[in-house]
Amino acid sequence: MKKMFLCLWAIIALLCGCEREDGPGEKPDNIYGNSIYVDATQLGTILPNIVDNVNVWEMGKLYYNPKINPEANVFEFVRYVQFMQCTGGSSERDLFRSPNNRDVLDDYYFDRLITNCRGVLAMGAKPHLKLGSVPLKLTTDPYLGGFGTNIYPPDDYNQYYDYIRAVITALVNEFGLDEVRTWRFGCMTEYENFDWFKAKSGLGEDSFVAYCKLYDWTVEALISVLGPDVFVGAHSMTVSEGGWDERRFIEHCAKGTNYANGRVGTRIKFLSASYYDNCPGSFNASHDLPGTIAVLKDAAAANGLNDLIFGVDEGRILAGLRSGRTSRDLYNRTTGYTWQAAYDARIFKQAIDCGMDYFSTWNFLTGGNIFGYPIISYHVAHQISKFENCNRVPADMHFSALDDTEVDCLAATDGSVVRTMVYNFKNTLNYKRRISYGMQIKLPFDAKQVEITRYTVGDDCNFFDDWLADWEELGISESDFSWSPDDPLLDMTVTLSSASAINKYKTKKDKYIECSRLTPVVETAEVKAGTVTLNETIEASNVLFLEIRPL
Repeated sequence: MKKMFLCLWAIIALLCGCEREDGPGEKPDNIYGNSIYVDATQLGTILPNIVDNVNVWEMGKLYYNPKINPEANVFEFVRYVQFMQCTGGSSERDLFRSPNNRDVLDDYYFDRLITNCRGVLAMGAKPHLKLGSVPLKLTTDPYLGGFGTNIYPPDDYNQYYDYIRAVITALVNEFGLDEVRTWRFGCMTEYENFDWFKAKSGLGEDSFVAYCKLYDWTVEALISVLGPDVFVGAHSMTVSEGGWDERRFIEHCAKGTNYANGRVGTRIKFLSASYYDNCPGSFNASHDLPGTIAVLKDAAAANGLNDLIFGVDEGRILAGLRSGRTSRDLYNRTTGYTWQAAYDARIFKQAIDCGMDYFSTWNFLTGGNIFGYPIISYHVAHQISKFENCNRVPADMHFSALDDTEVDCLAATDGSVVRTMVYNFKNTLNYKRRISYGMQIKLPFDAKQVEITRYTVGDDCNFFDDWLADWEELGISESDFSWSPDDPLLDMTVTLSSASAINKYKTKKDKYIECSRLTPVVETAEVKAGTVTLNETIEASNVLFLEIRPL
């Protein structure tokens, strides 16, 4: 009879999500069939800081005399700032005093690039400069593609070489050779995407050859100033089909004839891709993230390029579910919903699982990466960055009846602290299910008690639900936005663009700042036989980070 009662209770608990309270240190309550066992004595690979890159679409004066944001310093974890197409492709991007005067090819104007690089260094990060877009005056009849930059190759690659060499020489003169050698360099964004680059013929074969030439001459110019150890690579689209097969370029770097110097192969240190899902509720139909990166890793391995790092240079979510006046696109490529927290945790863990070094993102604050206050993505990135240089440790998981819900765990230790991340994700904004589970952690240190610090990334540290709740009172509507209202960058006018709506938003901005704060909870637990035992419940779309230290 007792067995029948326990079985009945297990079924009820599983269906209804009931909880039973157990004291600290007792056996985890696995009546739900849900458990996580972390063995922090079994050390695996060293984890990267997967969120150490951010993108800048157009540098302008963004990093002119920047100041650290004391309330939310993104540069506690950001190491590289990628300036996209920073050396050319339009009259605004070309580093000439007279971008359209073809009679003068050396009227260089590098002040804007130099000042922005100085600002990045002042924030404690390093520039990652995406070269490659050809200045207007170096191409006869240049054509501005879908992203507003010249998509055609240079008429004369020697002239292009001289230009890139002059750029790098100016940077060395300003910052010193040793400093600039620590920077990263790329050649183009999504090089096989015809909206970014193609031959004038429009043919895939011609475009492949033209890009190999562009890459070879770019690298040759870099090496001529910085030496043979320059850190340089290339960013393909890969997540979608391009105008030609990017694997051919990888083979060219390994075995092809270098168009700039005639030797075999061209230096390359990283390969990166783009990765975008469509919108909340709709994953990318072509590739998932592991499949996207596998294309690059497999091609590199097949060609003997075994010392590369791999990353994503831009990505996450293309569009929201609601449209502003001009677009449904997400300017930041993230939503403001708490759903985004679990999405980010999931995609960052996938990135780590498939051996990536970084996943470059756009902005973490409502006004970019310097101004504003945290969006929900900031908290996930800040916490997962703490796993850097820790050894990954195994997390054995058993969950029942999840259907299309995903619960996963990342665990690591540096020997003095154990870190875990657990997320509860389903690909819909309407997801409401909480998940209960038992958790046992075998510790890598001797202790009778531990201090546990909990960071729960959810509604309580997300201003966006409060913002949406205030719409009716403030008289806000979708027509007050240019791009999707699902975007959380409220201090950027490309999103919230109506002057009257901005003024209304500002009346409650202090409230939203408070709502964006993540407050940790600290508690203690007993250790028995080298193991700490916990009973946890995680709400829908939440991410739970634990830090466990000996007392």
